[in-house]
Amino acid sequence: MTDKDHTEGAAEVLSAVSYFAQLDDRALQAVARASLRRDYGTDQTVFVEGEPCTGLYVVEEGWLKAVKMSIEGREQVLRFVGPGEVVNEIGVFADTRNPATAIALEPTTSWLIHQRAILRLLEEEPGFARSVAQSLSQRVLHLVSLVEDLSLRTVEARLARLLLEEAEHHMVQRQRWATQAEMAARLGTVLDVINRALHGLAREGLIQVERHQIRILDPEGLRQRAMVG
Repeated sequence: MTDKDHTEGAAEVLSAVSYFAQLDDRALQAVARASLRRDYGTDQTVFVEGEPCTGLYVVEEGWLKAVKMSIEGREQVLRFVGPGEVVNEIGVFADTRNPATAIALEPTTSWLIHQRAILRLLEEEPGFARSVAQSLSQRVLHLVSLVEDLSLRTVEARLARLLLEEAEHHMVQRQRWATQAEMAARLGTVLDVINRALHGLAREGLIQVERHQIRILDPEGLRQRAMVG
């Protein structure tokens, strides 16, 4: 790949990301030139919690998960990151070490933008700074909601809420990697418990679990279950 192809490829990916969408061509090209393409295989670690922050990762294709790890190796999934999304912004903007570990869930291509290039944009581009502030505010709200769920709601209620949030036309499509073990890690529990919760909701006629999707049969009943503490 020539330098021109590299820059054009990076610019095309970045222009579709909310952070960079308002940049003029000059600024976008400068960021693209500072970006490095990285390819990862399934289960490959992208960066590790506690290590020095290298920069911001923009996913072009594939999926990552950002997780916190216990000493015993148990995962708490903070979020899944797909095409057009960014990860490790907290480490970059707080100028701290990586706050979480990122792992590829499938073959993934991303672009790494070094921290110094991002911080320079903050100083030079007010529109970029506003986008960052909005995005970080949404991330804080997400984490507050996650803490609330883990501390105040049962696993069944958390599961009901997750299904409602991710459903389109009463259907939750499951990625190839979206196993029940991954769902358990996202909801802060273990596989046996999530299996019982799914079977319980299915027995009550609220959902139907299929191989690659979960069908919501009774949205109102599921909403009521999501409100139970």
